[in-house]
This record gives sequence, C-alpha cells and structure tokens, in this order.
Amino acid sequence: MACSASSTILSSNPTAFSCKSARSIASLNPSNKPFSQTLTIPKGFNGLRKPFQSRGSISSRNSSSRRSFVVKATAELPLVGNKAPDFEAEAVFDQEFVNVKLSEYIGKKYVILFFYPLDFTFVCPTEITAFSDRYEDFEKVNTEILGVSVDSVFSHLAWVQTERKSGGLGDLKYPLVSDVTKSISKSYNVLIPDQGIALRGLFIIDKEGVIQHSTINNLAIGRSVDETMRTLQALQYVQDNPDEVCPAGWKPGEKTMKPDTKLSKEYFSAI
Repeated sequence: MACSASSTILSSNPTAFSCKSARSIASLNPSNKPFSQTLTIPKGFNGLRKPFQSRGSISSRNSSSRRSFVVKATAELPLVGNKAPDFEAEAVFDQEFVNVKLSEYIGKKYVILFFYPLDFTFVCPTEITAFSDRYEDFEKVNTEILGVSVDSVFSHLAWVQTERKSGGLGDLKYPLVSDVTKSISKSYNVLIPDQGIALRGLFIIDKEGVIQHSTINNLAIGRSVDETMRTLQALQYVQDNPDEVCPAGWKPGEKTMKPDTKLSKEYFSAI
C-alpha cells in the first residue's frame, strides 16, 4: 500500500493514515488549505514504512520546437532525482572480506544497488544468484551490482560457501555488503524499524551518483532481473539522447518518442 505522488502522515489512530497533497491545486482548492483523505489499513498489515514528506518540483525548459521536463527533487523522499547516499562498509567478494565505498564508482560506472532482508532465507537467493548469472550483461553496459543486507560479513561468507542446491549462493560475481548497523538501509528508506531488516529495495544510480530509478517490494515478492536491465538500458538511452523519451515497455532498437505535443504524433501514428 502506498500513496502515489503524495506525502504520507500517520494519524494518532494506528489503523489509519492520511495522504496530503504535496502541492496545492488552485482549481480544486481555491482556499489553499491542505486536502486530506483518511484510508483504513487492515489490522494484519505488516511492514508499514515511516511517513515521508515529498517536496519534489517540476520545472520546464523551452526549446525552439518542444518542451522538456526536468525533475528536481529535494533531499527528502522521493530519493529519485537526488544524489545517492554514500556509504562505506565491509563486504564479501570472491570469498574474501573487502571494503566497498559507493563514491568510488561515481564518474566511472552505473550501479545497481539492491537490498534484501536476510541471508539463508528463501526468495533472497533466487534474486542474488539471478543477478550474478547475468553479471556479464550488466558489465557490458558499464554497470556494477551491489547487494546489501543487515547480516554480518561472516554470515555472507558462510552463505557464499554453501552450494546452491542446498539453499546457498555459491560463488558470486559481485560484492555482498554488510549493513549490520542498519545505517545504509535507513539512509535509503527501506528499513523496517520494528523488524530490523530491509524491504526489497532496488536503486539504479547513474554515473553522476544520482538515483534515477527505485522499486521497493514487500518481503514475499521477488524482483525481475530482466526488468532491471530494461530500465537501465532505457535510462542510458535517454541520457545519451536527451531530446527523446522511452515509452512503456521500451527495449533497445525500438521506436522512441519526442516529448512534444506535435512531434509525439510521429510515434503514435507508427504504432
């Protein structure tokens, strides 16, 4: 459950929360007073994240023939559009303990940063090994992969040293970062405070260190490596071609769109 394009504030009633518009809409709210709506949360709902305030703004730039849109986010949620929080932590790679610092990749590579709840669980190894099996594909598009959980490096090492057929990971082609202090999970707003573990958050960080994409799944839902790759390729395309945008489901080689009311008709008339 989430509040799209709005901020979330918990009420004093533990079974309800309210959604307040991130900005006033003059045509619907001439008095400029906050609009709120209360939704009921089922009693059995677990893993509700802390509330956040979103103050992202959208500005436009005019060109001779079209208008392009640039999202400028604040330091608050949503994280997309902001600099990725830097971190330095121990990790396991090639069955050794190594030091990983996110900022070392800035200016060099894109980064797929994903969080998972715990070692030696069930959905997690299917995701971790799937990313490892596709590592060369990400390497070809200049992208590093980093997995993160709140487990210690000793737990990571034991899991890597366990065979896949026994529920282990086997050798991985990218580092598994240890977030025992939970500071990384907290900085990316994926930590479930009362459980002390992270939701399945995934972030695509560009070479400038800006978060360009994020998804957050609940604990029981695994993620798609194919969709992560597709989104990464779309991001890289629009960064190389800033006068174009990628429509739904776009894949490399397919037709893109001009962000203009007239020029976009070329795309729509072709599909």
